[in-house]
Amino acid sequence: MKLRTFVIAAALLAPFSLMAQDAPESPWSGKATLGYLATSGNTENTTLNSGFEVGYTAGKWVHILNAAAINASENELTTAEAYNLGWKSERNLTDKDFLFGRLDWRKDIFGGFDTQFSQTVGYGRRLIDSDQHKLNAEIGAGARQSTLQDGTKEDETIFRGGMYYKWLFSETAEFRQNLTTEAGDENTYIESVTALSAKLLGDLALVASYTIKHNTDVLPLLEETDTYTALSLEYAF
Repeated sequence: MKLRTFVIAAALLAPFSLMAQDAPESPWSGKATLGYLATSGNTENTTLNSGFEVGYTAGKWVHILNAAAINASENELTTAEAYNLGWKSERNLTDKDFLFGRLDWRKDIFGGFDTQFSQTVGYGRRLIDSDQHKLNAEIGAGARQSTLQDGTKEDETIFRGGMYYKWLFSETAEFRQNLTTEAGDENTYIESVTALSAKLLGDLALVASYTIKHNTDVLPLLEETDTYTALSLEYAF
C-alpha cells in the first residue's frame, strides 16, 4: 500500500486541581495518555488509544483507579473497539507484604467476550524493590461474570495471579512488563502488557506498548488472541 500520510498526534488531560504540581507531598498521583495514528492511500486507517490512572495513598492504604480505551477503523468501518476500567485497593502489612482487592471490567466489541467483570481479593509481595528494579507478585481468588458475543452468560469462581516488573535503566527511560492471569472452569484469561517509555520534557514521555489479550474458550470462528500496538504520549502528575 502506498503510504501518503502518517500522522501521530496526542493531547493529554490537565491534572486535577487537587493534584497540583506545587504539592509534592500530595497523596494523589496519576498519569494520562493519548495517542492517534492515521494513514491514507489505497486504504485509510485510524487508531485512537487513550487512558488514565489516578492513585491515592493514605497511611497503609493505596487506592488506584484506571481506565483505557482503544478504537480502530479501516475505510470508515470500525475494526477494533475495546474498553477497560479497574479499581484496586492495597493494604500494606509490612514493607514487602500487602493485601489487595480488585474490580476489573473489560468490554471488547470484536473480542471473544463482549464483557468480563471480575472481583478478586488476595495477597501480594514486593519481591524486588530497588531504585532500578521493582517486581511485585500477586495471588488471589474471586468471581467473574462474563457475556459472550452471542449473549451467553457465564458465572464462575476464578483464581488470579500477576507479576509486575519495572526496570528504570536510565534517568529518563524505563521498561515495564505486566502479566496477569484469571483462571476459571469456563475460561482462562491472560493479559500481557509490554511497554517502553522515554521522557521527552519534564513529566511528558513517549510510550511504545504491546498488549496481548488471550481467552482460552471462545465461540467458534472467533480468535482466542487479540493484540494491540500503541505509540502514545504520557503525562505523569
